[in-house]
Amino acid sequence: MNFIIRLLVTAAVAYGLAYLLKGLHIDSYWTALVFALVLAIVNVIIRPLLIILTIPLTILTLGLFLFVINALMILLASKMVDGIAVDGFWWALLFGLLLSLASSLLLSSKNE
Repeated sequence: MNFIIRLLVTAAVAYGLAYLLKGLHIDSYWTALVFALVLAIVNVIIRPLLIILTIPLTILTLGLFLFVINALMILLASKMVDGIAVDGFWWALLFGLLLSLASSLLLSSKNE
């Protein structure tokens, strides 16, 4: 049940951010929901492998390289879902930061 709530919140935040960011285009809420599901799957399967492979670079940048990995996961998920377009790496980076911040705020307020 918690996974479904997280998925719905992530999709709602992503759909809302599409209206705020010029470099992000999402056709409908259902597209955002599919994107949230694909992003969750990509984050479970591919992200840990990338983190392990880039440990030296992550240590060298004091963890800031994890933002790059996050942006790459968003770009990969957007390529897998029709109806969503991210205009470039910097838009994906900004979207990833705002998505994680807003989702964390909304989901932490639910637990209080």
